[in-house]
Amino acid sequence: MSMQGKCVLITGASKGIGAATARVFAAAGANVALAARNGDAIAELAGEIGPRAIAIPCDVSRYWEVEAAIAACHTAFGRLDVLIGNAGVIDPITSLSSADPESWGHAIDVNLKGVFNGMRAALPGMLAQGSGTIITVSSGAAHNALDGWSAYCASKAGAAMLTKSADLENRDHGIRVMGLSPGTVATDMQREIKKSGVNAVSELDWSDHIPPEWPAKALLWMCSAAGDEFAGQEISLRDEGIRKRVGLT
Repeated sequence: MSMQGKCVLITGASKGIGAATARVFAAAGANVALAARNGDAIAELAGEIGPRAIAIPCDVSRYWEVEAAIAACHTAFGRLDVLIGNAGVIDPITSLSSADPESWGHAIDVNLKGVFNGMRAALPGMLAQGSGTIITVSSGAAHNALDGWSAYCASKAGAAMLTKSADLENRDHGIRVMGLSPGTVATDMQREIKKSGVNAVSELDWSDHIPPEWPAKALLWMCSAAGDEFAGQEISLRDEGIRKRVGLT
């Protein structure tokens, strides 16, 4: 599909799924705004993509920084058509009984409040133009508790419900909101999980994980008319039927 003339903001764009998504959308003709805390990494990626990419250092846990990132999209490209809430952290991996409250709260700030901050900052502009797509990168952990992952599971579950709420409130105003659960992906997060040695996910072999280009391509597909039927839902790349529809092998 063509994304010519569209503007896409991707959070957590410095690596992994976020960086792969930026490349896939840029190849489809989109203007891409790369938001992440690692300013050097997104600047390098923006340089690779070219003049249709801008790098915006941004901590999604701080609303004012997200608001400024979305304002930068409107300044650079005149609009924002797609928001992909991809930024996320797995730490702390620890038992509830020994969790550091500050670290636990930081995961909520990034994984849940970061999604809210993006939606809150993007929606007024999307509502004014009468169109827009918001996709939350979710996880199987949003629906299944895992040992040592209380912060991640709780924050992802909250983000999944927030996504449903955003759809409920905005579907009748031309806004498409949905979630993508990619399964386990070959990114740095999986290296952190492997190193922890906690729960069954850490025991997976690297070959069990899908490449980050798969969820990137799925996100692009979700922005097409083919994704309309999934408004308000969360699709999973564990589903072979979805993989076939996206064209993944």
